[in-house]
Amino acid sequence: MIRTINCEIDRAEGSLQRLIGLVERRGFHIDVLEMEAEGNGGRRVALGVRARDSGRCFDVLGRQIDRLIGVRRIAAGREMAV
Repeated sequence: MIRTINCEIDRAEGSLQRLIGLVERRGFHIDVLEMEAEGNGGRRVALGVRARDSGRCFDVLGRQIDRLIGVRRIAAGREMAV
């Protein structure tokens, strides 16, 4: 099952790299990544992620992303079948 996570991040150096690194280190695969520029100097990022194993929790991942430096807002999206 792929879940979508929508984030708004700063346009600062390394912000996207920190986001991707956190997702991968926490045991999730990134299957889809879409990004677009925001008018307020940020970026809107949509990640389609799936857990490597059944022990991974999407809620915990969301809280960890929310604590990252440069993340302005995060929202859970929909689930997609693989």
